Amino acid sequence: MPDWKRYCEYLCHAGEIGVSLDISRMNFDRDFFARMEPAMQKAYADMQKLEAGAIANPDEGRMVGHYWLRSPDLAPKSDISAEIEFTIRAVKEFAADIHEGVIASVEGRHFSRLLIIGIGGSALGPQFVADALAGSNDRMRPYFLDNTDPDGMERVFAEIGAALGETLAIVISKSGGTKETRNGMLEAMAAYKRQDLDFAKHAVAITGSGSELDEIALEQQWLARFPMWDWVGGRTSVTSAVGLLPAALQGIDIDALLKGARDCDAITRVSETVKNPAALLALMWYWGTAGNGSRDMVLLPYKDRLILFSRYLQQLIMESIGKEKDLGGTVVNQGISVYGNKGATDQHAYVQQLREGVNNFFVTFIEVLKEREGEPFMVEPGVTSGDYLSGFLQGTREALSEAGRESMTITVDRIDARTIGVLIALYERAVGFYASLVGINAYHQPGVEAGKKAAGQILSLQKSVLSLFAASPGRAFTAKDVAAALGKPDKAEQLFRILRHLSANRGHGIKTDIRVPIWESLFRADP
Repeated sequence: MPDWKRYCEYLCHAGEIGVSLDISRMNFDRDFFARMEPAMQKAYADMQKLEAGAIANPDEGRMVGHYWLRSPDLAPKSDISAEIEFTIRAVKEFAADIHEGVIASVEGRHFSRLLIIGIGGSALGPQFVADALAGSNDRMRPYFLDNTDPDGMERVFAEIGAALGETLAIVISKSGGTKETRNGMLEAMAAYKRQDLDFAKHAVAITGSGSELDEIALEQQWLARFPMWDWVGGRTSVTSAVGLLPAALQGIDIDALLKGARDCDAITRVSETVKNPAALLALMWYWGTAGNGSRDMVLLPYKDRLILFSRYLQQLIMESIGKEKDLGGTVVNQGISVYGNKGATDQHAYVQQLREGVNNFFVTFIEVLKEREGEPFMVEPGVTSGDYLSGFLQGTREALSEAGRESMTITVDRIDARTIGVLIALYERAVGFYASLVGINAYHQPGVEAGKKAAGQILSLQKSVLSLFAASPGRAFTAKDVAAALGKPDKAEQLFRILRHLSANRGHGIKTDIRVPIWESLFRADP
């Protein structure tokens, strides 16, 4: 059961950044910190080398510099510092010009909406910040194309409607060749064209210098281009132009966000473990998963504004930690699965299983002390809605502790731009520490690249299918027939799925005769 003495002993209060971390309900033994201290000191040294400009991503031969984005003076080269500072100024100046109408739509109207086109870290970070800090006085309203789902994109364009002419599009892709982002850009270009609008006069690129996207933006004379550097990964790019430009345009105080991240970085460089909240988080992840991903991480933020935080952390943590091999090349299959909801919604959802079902997780509660900015409203004498929210948080913690389920609690004073910066930096640092503890490269993503390669092979197979049907007018094929005709008998399942997709959508010229069993269905060219 919870113990006041244990709570006081293990509470880490970082008042400078408005954060407290209570780890007392994680059931580590008293010798755990002593056993882990040598590994933790190595993690501090590894982080120090990383921040000094060491090649921290050896597989790609790259530095890892997202910490420099909020402290340019720490960058190992003066030209990097100058580029960061220049970009921050350029973001602010561009946002001001948009807000003041110096840069306006072709029709002379102020831009009032944002369309952010990206995938993964190029969308999740900006989405999280936009939702967490949205307010009634936002200068521009953001929309996102963050998938290659045609129906999803049509929903966004329908919601924007006639306001597309006053919508600024931001296309984000470091390489410039990311297919999901490319598709979103092409769909957006078509949507603008349907309204007789010149996409280039509404478009901004955030990309690597000389990338395919950079060349398109330059050739078509887009409104502006902002850099993405190879030493910043997508999942840690939210304090670069990737996150700062959409936030500044929305009207968010990016100086405060950067200050929060910078202040958190300073606190979490401290090598005295009990005073370092990021180090404690990493150690609790290690304890909670036995250092091998044996249990899941459940995020329960008791604040509507943090509903997207678990999605943001899914990418940051799972893409960083989920690795087949360690730094020595040994197969370790590391990873921590992350999922979450929001309190008190979770009270009516999966808390039942958390308390009484399989014990394969540990919980991180996130508590926000400030419940609202306006005047309090009493739903009962002396009781606000926020009091109920706090009560549900406390009650759920108690219920889980009573059932022997482990948890920790992060408490922040309020949700504002500075706090969001703090939370981003806190988890970025914890990921780096944990990666050192388990000996993996947190800054590459070979599994993601494998998925992209496999998708490319499927699309190549689809082209072969279409060529076969074009050369065989009137002939009906089963999937097995197509596999034989293409000389790919081992690809019958993939071909069946391709054929079903093609026949379900106009434009491909394939129709189907459904048979029983369904895999014996016939497909033919539809003249």
